[in-house]
Amino acid sequence: MISYMINLDSVSKVQAFVDAISEFDYSFEIVSGRYTLNAKSIMGFFSIDLTKPIELRVHAATPDAALASIIRPYLATIDNAS
Repeated sequence: MISYMINLDSVSKVQAFVDAISEFDYSFEIVSGRYTLNAKSIMGFFSIDLTKPIELRVHAATPDAALASIIRPYLATIDNAS
């Protein structure tokens, strides 16, 4: 399993993300707090707080280049400034 923190802070981003990952045979989960959802199901996204980064779990041994390029635009940036 591979884990990423992603931002999906608009309906259009959620739709584009779900459409993009649906092309892969891997299982994808979104984890937000105590909720774990199927990331290929658009309806589940609207039951979680999308104003904060969420965890994406990819059930694959290693990501391929195509998956990495799909996920890259959605990666959350970490602000280390205090």
